[in-house]
Amino acid sequence: MANHVPGRGGALVRFGLGVPTGTEGLMYPVPYADIDQAVELAVTAERLGFESIWGNDHLTTQRYVRAEFDRAPRYYDPFGYLSYVAAVTERIRLATAVMVLPFRHPVVAAKQAATLDQLSRGRAVLGVGIGAYREELEAVEPGRKVHRGEHAEEAIPALRALLSERSASFHGTWVEFTDVESYPKPYRDRRLPILSGGNSPGSRSRAARYGDGWLPACLTPDEVRSALAAIAAEAAEHGRELPADFEVALQVAVSVAPTRDEAWRRFESSQVYKHLASLSRTTLKDQGTGDLAARNLIGTPDDVAAQVRAYRDAGVTTLAGLLFAVDTVEETVDAMAGFSETIIAAETKGSR
Repeated sequence: MANHVPGRGGALVRFGLGVPTGTEGLMYPVPYADIDQAVELAVTAERLGFESIWGNDHLTTQRYVRAEFDRAPRYYDPFGYLSYVAAVTERIRLATAVMVLPFRHPVVAAKQAATLDQLSRGRAVLGVGIGAYREELEAVEPGRKVHRGEHAEEAIPALRALLSERSASFHGTWVEFTDVESYPKPYRDRRLPILSGGNSPGSRSRAARYGDGWLPACLTPDEVRSALAAIAAEAAEHGRELPADFEVALQVAVSVAPTRDEAWRRFESSQVYKHLASLSRTTLKDQGTGDLAARNLIGTPDDVAAQVRAYRDAGVTTLAGLLFAVDTVEETVDAMAGFSETIIAAETKGSR
């Protein structure tokens, strides 16, 4: 079988907004967005031409966030939030980035995802991962010992079975259920996309063997290209050719300004910069903070448009979960509008 590296033949890169289901204290200050503002950001994203929204998944406050802020951040359930947004939008895709697999039994997660897909008439995308903070799982289930990578190896095929089979059973070390009829299925029985989230070799391997796409963060175009070649090669080793619509949804931060110095200054002073620096000790531990300009969309409009083209050429199909280097919802809306008028417009014009 040929090692087909996915790509969409020069088609448009799509753009997705990172919505604040769990961003206070992490990517944005505390407070940042109440529930009405969080919903309005999704509605605004659709109006401004963003193709998708991506909500993350947290249960309790991380230790380093508690140390920085006096107030507790508000973490909204992504499925409840996205289901509400489905009713007040028409086209925008509704994605998790990521649903943390150990937080929910696959039977519960499959029910939530299929319900969202039905409510939105087929707009749901299930980005899944092991979670950036082990301490959350330890807080809500003290004493539970879970190997999160091994759990993901079972949870993803278990989800696939629940979403596609009449009666599903799974018997593993970490996941087990018997003769479950999980209905409804995804909208019109189509295959609800499952994207493997994370930069680790395990995440890439799960994307190759089980996924409809890959959901990494903060990679250079060359790193994306190299990783995709490895994903396609591993898929072929397992007798699988990646589908033509295999999604490569790269999560990045955004800071666009009239000059490069101003763009970097805004980025470096933002909460999202602090967040990426913290992740450099965990999920982004192989990447330092010194080259974040090459791993995100930072610079003048021309710089960022060129970076988008480079990502497109490397195989990125969606610049997903975009996080703007600002501190308030009002500033986010202004940055989204400017991004729509310059970067989204340039990508659309350049692909005609």
